Amino acid sequence: MLVSTNPQRSIHPSVQETIQLMNTDEERALLGRQDRTLRLLRDSLGVRIVARRGLVQLDGDGAAVREGMRVIGELLTKVRAQGDLTDEEVETFLYEQRGGRDGPKLKAPPMDRVAKTLDESPVVPRTPGQARYIECVMKHDIVLGIGPAGTGKTYLAVAMAVRMMRQGLYRRLVLVRPAVEAGEKLGFLPGDLNAKVSPYVRPLYDAIGDFVEFVEIKRYMDRDIIEVAPLAYMRGRTLDHAFIILDEGQNTTRSQMQMFLTRMGRKSKIVVTGDVTQIDLPRGVTSGLVDAVERLKNVEGIGICELARGDIVRHPLVQKIVDAYGDETSGTQPRTDGRSG
Repeated sequence: MLVSTNPQRSIHPSVQETIQLMNTDEERALLGRQDRTLRLLRDSLGVRIVARRGLVQLDGDGAAVREGMRVIGELLTKVRAQGDLTDEEVETFLYEQRGGRDGPKLKAPPMDRVAKTLDESPVVPRTPGQARYIECVMKHDIVLGIGPAGTGKTYLAVAMAVRMMRQGLYRRLVLVRPAVEAGEKLGFLPGDLNAKVSPYVRPLYDAIGDFVEFVEIKRYMDRDIIEVAPLAYMRGRTLDHAFIILDEGQNTTRSQMQMFLTRMGRKSKIVVTGDVTQIDLPRGVTSGLVDAVERLKNVEGIGICELARGDIVRHPLVQKIVDAYGDETSGTQPRTDGRSG
């Protein structure tokens, strides 16, 4: 049942519309867990939405409110047909509404908010360099992100990947790391595949764990929606409809980087991150990331974004440590911590 009012306001006239829900189950399904769907609708529609006692009230610009009534009406139809809605279904639906209809368009999510963590904390670019990096990832199919430890290269890439997957832009998330400390000879390590791989991909698990519940990660990995693997396991594959992140890209050789970049299939995006001041390769071996930046810097469709010491967002001491070691770092100094930048 739709109840419509249109009060006159002297300074900022607006339109109010009200949707009456059938029962509390319908209200819970529409609003989402902890009102997440309600917040998604507010952000995308650009209108004020208040829900209480079985009523959903929209208040704002007339065209935006009318579009909101249409969108919520279609979501209610889905709720009544299937009984529930996931966050991913809502985000995909809103993305499709922005892209393919005439008339008033829904607002895109603010670019200053990349995603939200599980505890509802917003992930935002905290420096101009991070903002440029996010824009580069949005615009290009291949991105080479370079910068010192603590600049958020990998974390922001994972946040963007989760956001884009929930929007329905990509079907899979593939997280890759070179296991350079083991010389990529994982077969000689003890244990099953997970035991062999775990020490080298742990930072990637940590990053994605901020955005996806552990139970969901396990389910997605069982269904190959999320894959975390060492670089050696990419050879011979083609990855379609995937958001692919190569972390610690400075520890690839030229041939490994060429192999990895050519895994890109249809409708996929690749982000390579690395710190070229912390290279674990044998002395005299050229870093694949350093080589790729030089070879690909003028190739259309490939973005290269360099973050600097001023973009470090970890503990303030991290920037001081980077500064202290900066004068002596030649680009071939070994790392022993195994941590992601």
